[in-house]
Amino acid sequence: MTRILVIRFSSIGDIILTTPVLRHLKTQLDGKVELHFLTKEVFRPLLELNPNVDRIWTMGKDLEPVLKELEEIEFDYVVDLHRNLRTALVKRKVKGLYMTFEKLNFEKWLLVNLHIDRLPRIHIVDRYMAAIKPFGVVDDGKSLDYFLPESCSVDLRPWSFEEGNYVAWVIGAAHPGKRFSASKVISVLNRYKGKVILIGGPEDKVLAEEIMSQVHGKVLNMVGRCSLHESAWLLKQAQSVVTPDTGMMHIASALKKRIFSLWGCTVPEFGMYPYHPGEGSMIFEPIGMTKRPCSKLGDRCKYPENCIEQIDEEALLDALRAAKR
Repeated sequence: MTRILVIRFSSIGDIILTTPVLRHLKTQLDGKVELHFLTKEVFRPLLELNPNVDRIWTMGKDLEPVLKELEEIEFDYVVDLHRNLRTALVKRKVKGLYMTFEKLNFEKWLLVNLHIDRLPRIHIVDRYMAAIKPFGVVDDGKSLDYFLPESCSVDLRPWSFEEGNYVAWVIGAAHPGKRFSASKVISVLNRYKGKVILIGGPEDKVLAEEIMSQVHGKVLNMVGRCSLHESAWLLKQAQSVVTPDTGMMHIASALKKRIFSLWGCTVPEFGMYPYHPGEGSMIFEPIGMTKRPCSKLGDRCKYPENCIEQIDEEALLDALRAAKR
């Protein structure tokens, strides 16, 4: 038996992006493979239903307690898909041949600060896959994995919404440079005639309420009202998904949805664009904003008004209307 520990502590999107590695390791290695995954406790639900993961290990604020347990296990391999100081500590403590990937932080710094582009045109999933190249696995050409509980659903009948007959709009992101302002969302929604469901976490409630106070169309606010799985279910049933560069975008990719992704202070060249999304997916970026990318994480903008605000509304509306037909 081959026992493997895979590490990715956070966050939602990054963990979803590791799922092809898990699938390839579990299905293509000779003999029995026992796959373990180390992450933060809050992200356990992302992997609990994944059939390729045999055991999930989680940490709270302190890594030491789980490390003591992992030290007692003889792993054949440790695949580090996070690569930071904490994973270096795991490397020192846990037995197993160590493998990791290229983070390209220096190349990203060059692009953000000096506009020198030395980034390879390769998705981060493929960089993750390069870490396990010594196993001889072959790319199966499939997308990401996201497994919903069979019992998961959201009753849309009270609001006269039907499955497959609405756009799911993810309004939130970790940083302002990666999301539309309320006024930008309102401007688009008030000209779009189809049904829309707003999706986001509890931290996005204020933004959602501001949007809802001024929209005139058939818009349903489900922000902060759903679990992660329920939000994913809403994405799955949507005809299209509008989303910034965030974790829900990667879940939508795993569900093979048509994605209209919105990019501002971050750029697709970082390698985090939708991975094998549904047919008809499109990327929207502001035109002529030559200082982009503004930052690696989207937490800073080089313009007085966030550059994501300069995305062409007409182009987005045209795409939404065409997808509705």
